[in-house]
Amino acid sequence: MFLVGPIVNTIAIIMGTIIGVSLKEIPERMRTTVLQGMALFVITLGITMAIAAPSGDIIYIVLSVVLGGVLGAWWDLEGALERFGKFAETTFKGNMGGVSEAFVFASLVFGVGSMAVLGALQSGLDGQNTILYTKSILDGFSAVIFTTVMGPGVGLSAIPILIYEGGLALIAHFMGADLRSASIIADVTAVGGLLIMGIGVNILEIKRIRVANLLPAMGVVALVRWLATHATPLLASWIHF
Repeated sequence: MFLVGPIVNTIAIIMGTIIGVSLKEIPERMRTTVLQGMALFVITLGITMAIAAPSGDIIYIVLSVVLGGVLGAWWDLEGALERFGKFAETTFKGNMGGVSEAFVFASLVFGVGSMAVLGALQSGLDGQNTILYTKSILDGFSAVIFTTVMGPGVGLSAIPILIYEGGLALIAHFMGADLRSASIIADVTAVGGLLIMGIGVNILEIKRIRVANLLPAMGVVALVRWLATHATPLLASWIHF
């Protein structure tokens, strides 16, 4: 049924977070070790996703990261996220430490990738939710682990995931099969991989990257790739060289 998949995925993340919060707090030394291992996995995952795009599409990815970064910095998404995190920490009496980092991390891990995109498109185009049901199981278990390590801020990622997957499903429902394009999915996944790499670097505290300000790049690359495919041959030849 249309939009059921995104809703189920959202509920799975929330339930996983609740279970993670209910578990006994793990020792700090173990938490640090697991967090570092998670960071290494995330960086590796990001690299794998980033290099999956065709080499000829590198210009789309670079252009989208630049334009997306300009938009994100202009809108100050990182600052807004930090303010939201402080508000959440105050509201929950300081029991949600590291909210913004956990929120961005979980949002990217749960939202970026072929399963999220293809699942949302399947829900919108065909009314089927097989992909998102499978993803919900994976995300639910992941949310338990992430929450025990990073805190309940992971659960807040359910909001953008619902908006992201639900929005894609709605667009696909009304725009048709254009969004099934393998090239668009590959480029969005590649940009998402770069952002996930940034999260891994932040977790390891190597260098602070304002990943939230780069989030618009995912939407920009989809739009640029779509325009290059469907606009005039002149525009396509200007972008693709």
